[in-house]
Amino acid sequence: MKLFTASALNGTIQIPADKSISHRSIMFGSIAKGKTTIKNFLRGEDCFSTLHAFQALGVDIEDDGEVITVHGKGLEALKAPRKPLDVGNSGTTIRLMMGMLNTCPFETILTGDDSLNARPMNRVMLPLREMGATIFGDNQTQFPPITVQGSATLKPITYEMPVASAQVKSAILFAALQTEGMTTVIEKEPSRNHTEEMIRQFGGEINVNDKTIQVTGPQELIGQDVTVPGDISSAAFFLVAGATVPNSEILLTNVGINPTRTGILTVLEEMGAKVTMQNIDPINDAADLLVQTSELHGITIEGAIIPTLIDEIPVIALLATQAHGTTIIKDAEELKVKETNRIDATCRELQKLGANIEATKDGLIIHGPTPLHGGSVTSYGDHRMGMMLQIAALLTDEEVVLENPEAIAISYPTFFEDVVKLRNHS
Repeated sequence: MKLFTASALNGTIQIPADKSISHRSIMFGSIAKGKTTIKNFLRGEDCFSTLHAFQALGVDIEDDGEVITVHGKGLEALKAPRKPLDVGNSGTTIRLMMGMLNTCPFETILTGDDSLNARPMNRVMLPLREMGATIFGDNQTQFPPITVQGSATLKPITYEMPVASAQVKSAILFAALQTEGMTTVIEKEPSRNHTEEMIRQFGGEINVNDKTIQVTGPQELIGQDVTVPGDISSAAFFLVAGATVPNSEILLTNVGINPTRTGILTVLEEMGAKVTMQNIDPINDAADLLVQTSELHGITIEGAIIPTLIDEIPVIALLATQAHGTTIIKDAEELKVKETNRIDATCRELQKLGANIEATKDGLIIHGPTPLHGGSVTSYGDHRMGMMLQIAALLTDEEVVLENPEAIAISYPTFFEDVVKLRNHS
């Protein structure tokens, strides 16, 4: 499709609900006992993959279009699915369910689309096997379809994470909730902590001390009322657009500001962007964010901040193309096993539009500012790549054509509508 090109962006939008919390609200509601209500659920394909997977496991889930109600009866009430669970493109769904299903008295096969089935799963399977799980990939490889042979009696472990990954950590924590004794996870760097927060929210006990997390199982969880805040990963695209597109001012309402997710705000501030936080809601960890066109400069992004902005790196690379000087992104090897190899894909697609960018083994080097021009680009079926490239198109008045734009619906079904809304208010 032809993307929208140069135009100032002005107005107010409410970005979609947080993807990570939406996934987990269904998961926790399904294995808890009692009713869980979920308001502001993200109605994207990935999150519906989670919802449909638990329905296939026998969980009664109602959706009236506004509120989702999960009637949980505990993990032990899950039933054997009649066929393999197809989770589409959702890495969160497959990896967290790998940790959850090991003590169920049945076999489950987890599969997805071609993109997901090419993503490696050993970093989840290996610690689960240490706990006693019987879990393996297609033809004994590390790739989906993944078979989880239930009925395992899990044993607690102490696991030192080789990489900072909320998905791997969460899979181990879900397994730990079913395990007799204390499981300890030691993080390399703190990654997003939604699973830890929701264990507490659903009445569980968890001890977090800096980078050490301990869960003693087995535990019983109780259904809760959940209101999902806006997703800062989705907000990031319009934060970058507001800072880089000339004569722009955008207000984003109800954005989640959990400290393990706000690395993008730190980077914007350090690069000189004008971003103001308003109407802070401490209970739901949310705020309104106002962003204006800014004079930007390059920085080095590395170390502990990387896990707090791992999904935002493609659009941060775009931000850097409009900053004065060199921006260096390091320690981001995790990007190689996302929906696509986002390091190489980001470099390749932005080069097509004229960016001065190079890939390294663990990140990117971007020299700016550079004017962008038209071209033909692809999302690789990756929603975040697709949205980043639409924001890039707003920085040129030449034609930009995107292949596979439909991938954007995975996390932000109304993305193009919001672009049009902001253009029309200018």
